[in-house]
Amino acid sequence: MRKYIVTGLLIWVPLVITIWVLNLIVTTMDQTLQLLPERWHPHTFFGRDIPGVGVVLTLVVLIITGLLLRNIIGERLVVYWEALLGRIPIVRSIYSSVKQVSDTILSPNGQAFRKALLVQYPRAGSWTIAFQTGTPAGEIRRRLVESDMVSVYVPTTPNPTSGFFLMLPRADVVELDMSVDEALKYVVSMGTVAPGDRGTVGGADAPPVPGPAPAPSDRSPGPS
Repeated sequence: MRKYIVTGLLIWVPLVITIWVLNLIVTTMDQTLQLLPERWHPHTFFGRDIPGVGVVLTLVVLIITGLLLRNIIGERLVVYWEALLGRIPIVRSIYSSVKQVSDTILSPNGQAFRKALLVQYPRAGSWTIAFQTGTPAGEIRRRLVESDMVSVYVPTTPNPTSGFFLMLPRADVVELDMSVDEALKYVVSMGTVAPGDRGTVGGADAPPVPGPAPAPSDRSPGPS
């Protein structure tokens, strides 16, 4: 009886969670209908609310915004808009921080979360999955002793939205062949959903990660 219950849970739990997440996304995006006049709402035409109309409206707004801003006039409007927001004390700090993060993560040319890595954390010999977010710059780069450093994000399990930001020597990280999606699944599942073994680098087997360096001995060699 127990194995039947477990089998049923394995089928229903992912399905229910998927439906719940999709419902949350659709419900949230449907709130964009509040921006329209009441006479344009679906229940005015059909007598009832239709789930998903807000999703379509959001996509249409995003597409139109992208089309308008992909020309010289649109770019100038963005510059003027950002200059206006930059003069508002509290809004300026919030907007600039959010914009920098979104530009880094969402930019097609950005390097944030483009590579899955293995790093030793929280101590030598203990390995975990991390994601490369870039390289140190500015004052941070000037003050670091190591010249070749990478910035990495170490997510927590099973909630990858929280984690730790580290700057490590490039020689201390191991680049993985797995995709970022596969690495995230591995983290969220606490290691139970193993990614496919690509295991080759240039046609040869990938080298194993190095082990921790042996601790130096405190004993001095005795006389022979």
